[in-house]
Amino acid sequence: MSVPYHRNLVDGEWVDGERRPNLNPARPGEVVSEYAVADRDTARAAVEAARRAGPGWAKLPVGDRMRMLDRIGGTILDCADELATLLAREEGKLLAEARGEVVRAGQTFRYYAHQLLQPTGEVYASTRPNVHAEVRRRPLGAVGIITPWNYPLAIPAWKVAPALAHGNTVVLKPAELVPASAGELARIIADAGVPPGVFNLVVGAGSVVGEELLTGDGLNGISFTGGTRTGAHVAQRCIEYGNKRFQLEMGGKNPLVVCDDADLDVAVRCALDGSFFSTGQRCTASSRLIVTAGIHDRFVAALAEATRALRVGDPLDPDSQLGPVVSAGQLDQNLDYVRIGRDEGAAVAAGGTHDGQFMRPTLLVGAHNDMRVAREEIFGPVSCVIRADDLDEAIALANDTDYGLSAGIVTTSLSAAERFKRDARAGIVTVNLPTAGTELHLPFGGTGASNHGPREQGGYARDFYSVPVTCYTGW
Repeated sequence: MSVPYHRNLVDGEWVDGERRPNLNPARPGEVVSEYAVADRDTARAAVEAARRAGPGWAKLPVGDRMRMLDRIGGTILDCADELATLLAREEGKLLAEARGEVVRAGQTFRYYAHQLLQPTGEVYASTRPNVHAEVRRRPLGAVGIITPWNYPLAIPAWKVAPALAHGNTVVLKPAELVPASAGELARIIADAGVPPGVFNLVVGAGSVVGEELLTGDGLNGISFTGGTRTGAHVAQRCIEYGNKRFQLEMGGKNPLVVCDDADLDVAVRCALDGSFFSTGQRCTASSRLIVTAGIHDRFVAALAEATRALRVGDPLDPDSQLGPVVSAGQLDQNLDYVRIGRDEGAAVAAGGTHDGQFMRPTLLVGAHNDMRVAREEIFGPVSCVIRADDLDEAIALANDTDYGLSAGIVTTSLSAAERFKRDARAGIVTVNLPTAGTELHLPFGGTGASNHGPREQGGYARDFYSVPVTCYTGW
């Protein structure tokens, strides 16, 4: 049986490269698709194509751009079932969650299509007589977009859609673990009538393709989502090579505070979802559960029982509640952290084992905030419980991290909730909800090692993908 073959897209042409298999993490011997690996020459050609296409795309009437973006979103939604199955097979995400991601991607393109009709620019009173002052916005230019494997459609969508909407051209470099989702997105964009060179796809290693985007000439900016260490490298390269504008969305070590007055069922539900949904492979995962003394023992007992009851299995099986870890390398890293946690003095209350690439969700108890498992991002189904004497200590522990993406609290106290929203050092704060991402019309981003540059999503995306120009007219 033949499998799909996805090529790179450069200047409207499908470009071959070294052919490699894309494997199913739930069934490691199963080939989901094959893909062409781009080299530096292909990446360089994609940048040049984006550069050439820029002026024409920026001048295209807004109505034309709007229709193309709306067509892209509509096609994604029309193909939601097929795309979701493909996504689940190549990334390991549960089918229901994969379908939700596909729908989110389609809605994102449609959202930015209609954002084009919103007011733009600002008018100011000038301090000089007979002078009109205004601020207009122009596109940033040709933009490189580097995306991770954990949301192979949603993250490219929330970067590509606003980039195109604001008149930029794009070179997308997705993670090599998820080439099929990126390939299908490229096909949909090309079929929507987007002119050659406006959107380009290059799939390859970060050390090859990524480096060409960072160090070569031609790009005006880089939008990156991935690990903190790689993000620092992206920033350094952007400054060294052309002083490119850069936007970094990186890791998280997100706290969920559980107060003595919390509803126990709500607390367990938030912790279970926040810690283990998406197999813990998301930057907003609740990897530190900070629990005050009065509820600590009851919470640990209830959460450990609920964690042990989770069903781990094939993502296409409707009874599965967790899928596989995305790769053998990621699994090894997860298991290493379980061993590190034990060596540091934490105990495993649930999980800690695996069957192939299926890892049991793991709860470490008796952790302290200075342990590596409480300070370093694991990016897997591993969470640790840290005991706090009271809310004051819980907030202090929550803020004692290099990261600052998401933070949550479970409480029935309005004053505790309001205090946490005021004092938590994070870009996203939740009350009685999991530490999850945001809706597509709201800003996404964090503080500290989690973020650098303007926020993503909603109207806030304009701040990265456009440049303000102050204009004066005298008479």
